[in-house]
Amino acid sequence: MAGMSGMRALWRRPARIREERTVIDLGGRRIDLLIRRHPRARQLTLRIDAEGRGAVVTLPARTPVGEGLALARRKADWLLAKLAALPPRVPFADGAAVPFLGVDHVIRHVPHVRGVVRREAGAFFVAGRPEHLARRLTDWLKAEARRDFAARAEAKAARLGCPVGRVSVRETRSRWGSCSANGNLSFCWRLILAPGFVVDYVVAHEVAHLRVHDHSDRFWRTLAGLTDEVARARSWLRRHGEALHRFG
Repeated sequence: MAGMSGMRALWRRPARIREERTVIDLGGRRIDLLIRRHPRARQLTLRIDAEGRGAVVTLPARTPVGEGLALARRKADWLLAKLAALPPRVPFADGAAVPFLGVDHVIRHVPHVRGVVRREAGAFFVAGRPEHLARRLTDWLKAEARRDFAARAEAKAARLGCPVGRVSVRETRSRWGSCSANGNLSFCWRLILAPGFVVDYVVAHEVAHLRVHDHSDRFWRTLAGLTDEVARARSWLRRHGEALHRFG
């Protein structure tokens, strides 16, 4: 493999993706099915969705929806087995363990303590009423993610002499990060749950696109100068990335 140009990239240019949801009956079990029509898709694909609640069929632009439904039915045994083997979801609730930069923290509900969320001694202390706990912790994690990612991006961009536009965090499932033509960076907030070396890689990947907009050998050389453990981080995301969507 010459350089790293043949590796599957996490970065994608924005594209018009149309989605619709339906329910399909497989062997007596009703499965949520997200049908995504992607203009860059080359072939029909089927996968478990990032949250493990159903499946996703991706269609090329001109492929009829019926072919996607037929694929899900043909792969019913595989699909049901994959869903059954998934680890359980971890809601944001008192006593649950949630990673922060790869380190597990236990959620502690402290209703009578002032403030909103405090991270201390391997725990998240969340104040307020119990019905607001999940939202408050989610909001706090998103704010921490933006702060962390922005700091990393600005430091790395300064090394390249490139300006950074707006840094935002979102709930995304198809990509971990993106870089727009005007230098704005966007990341999936759930990356804050991943180990630090993974976060550093994804941020560096998008910052490298400020200098090189494709995935040529020059891009991968630029990236290698911004972060360590590129291969390890990519491997971690392939193996564990979807599990980050189980939390919350």
